[in-house]
Amino acid sequence: MVGRNGVGKSTLLRVLVGEQPVSEGTVWRSGSVGVLAQRVEPSSGETVACTLGIADGWVVVARVLAGEGTADDLTEADWGLEARTEAALEQVGLAGLDLSRATADLSGGEQTRVRLAALLIAAPDLLLLDEPTNHLDAEGRAIVAEVLGRWTGGAVVVSHDRELLRRMDRIVELSSLGASIFGGSYDLYVERKTAERAAAERDLASAGREVERVQREGVRAVEKKARRDRAGRAFAASGSAPRIVLGMMAERAETSGAREGRLAERRLEGAEAALSEARARVERVRELSIPLPPSGLAAGRTVLRMDRAVWATAQGRRIVGPLDLSITGPRRVAITGRNGAGKTTVLRLAVGLLEPTSGSVERPVRVAMLDQDVGLLRVGETLVEAFRRLNPEAEEQDARAALARFLFRNVAGDKRVEVLSGGERLRAGLACALGGDRPAQLLVLDEPTNHLDLDAIAAVEAALRAYDGALIVVSHDAAFLEALRMDEVVGLDGAEARGRGTAVIDPS
Repeated sequence: MVGRNGVGKSTLLRVLVGEQPVSEGTVWRSGSVGVLAQRVEPSSGETVACTLGIADGWVVVARVLAGEGTADDLTEADWGLEARTEAALEQVGLAGLDLSRATADLSGGEQTRVRLAALLIAAPDLLLLDEPTNHLDAEGRAIVAEVLGRWTGGAVVVSHDRELLRRMDRIVELSSLGASIFGGSYDLYVERKTAERAAAERDLASAGREVERVQREGVRAVEKKARRDRAGRAFAASGSAPRIVLGMMAERAETSGAREGRLAERRLEGAEAALSEARARVERVRELSIPLPPSGLAAGRTVLRMDRAVWATAQGRRIVGPLDLSITGPRRVAITGRNGAGKTTVLRLAVGLLEPTSGSVERPVRVAMLDQDVGLLRVGETLVEAFRRLNPEAEEQDARAALARFLFRNVAGDKRVEVLSGGERLRAGLACALGGDRPAQLLVLDEPTNHLDLDAIAAVEAALRAYDGALIVVSHDAAFLEALRMDEVVGLDGAEARGRGTAVIDPS
């Protein structure tokens, strides 16, 4: 299931599972349904066994094995539970995980895997997965795809992960026009969607031309009638015809004019109805566009230099390093690695949110960093306020003009950060970071596509391909990195790095 952010994909999942009543129509379901939601915060004291949904059964088996079980325990004990649990955890890459461990101590990606294992243990008839690969590294994404590939029941998957969508049997697209079903995988959907959109646009253009043609004919008919009326009045004024003849001519002209007027009106109504139908077949949404301005970065300018950079915790646990990284001119560098390998820590070192424990980091140009939630923007402030905070030299009119170039025109500059969609938030962050008099020459992006729909991702890809500054990108989306045509890939593998941040760093 695909569609723009806010179109109702998650709502439809809630309808399918029975959490959201429908306003019209009916929903019929048979069998059991398992749900993997986007975000679930572990409760206080929740263990892995609780998250797996086996805590009670596990306690019963443990009591019996310890010789403390009752007769009821012997009856209720599920002796296949241990084997099913081990098999499920192995499928999601967490074999041997301590079931008594606190779920909150796991990384976000590990928590998603545990909740996926819980579904495998429960074995429902239908899986409903809402963005299952968000926040997962490449290994985690592959595991989700493999689990779905082996799943013998039904599955409804909401996702913008193009690699995962390529494994689907059908694509259901939600839009302002309703739901459309496309048989086949994502690539076939894109092909058919492109063809349908082009045909609808052609029909709309043709209907528009027909309305204009009918309107022109109507104007010509009115002008023709006006000429006949003038000729009739001139003939009557000449006195060459009896009064009774003039009356009959006037009546005939009036009847003919009314008939022609009604006919022209019906033709115009028909043409406008056809135009309205054609317009309804075209989803009328503004295409997301992110026109990044020139950065002014010279080809030989040093952008970033890390020399044996290391960052370790106060307890001495090394998270990243020693790392050597040098970027000169508009090069594009991808930072890859599993969850917890230290990618975000490297980005924080690059922009100055962290200072290296040892080694050195030089950043002689202005740097902008945007994480997946664009924390550069603060909840409670308007876009104009955010722009002027990050570009202190800008007057209000300068801020509004810069925001307008990123499609935040007129009163849109007064929108508050918290009401923005994922695509709008990223576009606003780029406007604030790059729209001032001195745009950033190094753009650092941490999982920028996690909360974007497919159309927004395509727009971001197009904008970043055209960006003439340097890029450092952390992303688990292989298709996104391929679209950006990265020059270099830096692979990391290390202990878990916690913490995230956003910054605009000005070396002056």
